[in-house]
Amino acid sequence: MIEGKWTTLIVRDLLTGKKRYSELQRSLSGISPKVLAERLRFLEHQGLIEKTIYPVVPPHTEYRLTKRGLKLRSVISAMARFGSAVG
Repeated sequence: MIEGKWTTLIVRDLLTGKKRYSELQRSLSGISPKVLAERLRFLEHQGLIEKTIYPVVPPHTEYRLTKRGLKLRSVISAMARFGSAVG
């Protein structure tokens, strides 16, 4: 469900609250717009994030974790602790 480097980092960023597409792109240095869009669609399809589109000009889109996505907090925390202990 959270395969790949970028998917895990997107979930990590969304654990702090909702984010706009541009905020995610800035915080994920090195991710291409195509990969970010694909990963967001994948996470939405898995039921881990919700996308809200606001009908303004220019369009405003926000992403946030669903209740199911928030359950990944302990997994991401465990991965961070493991990485700190090893590195």
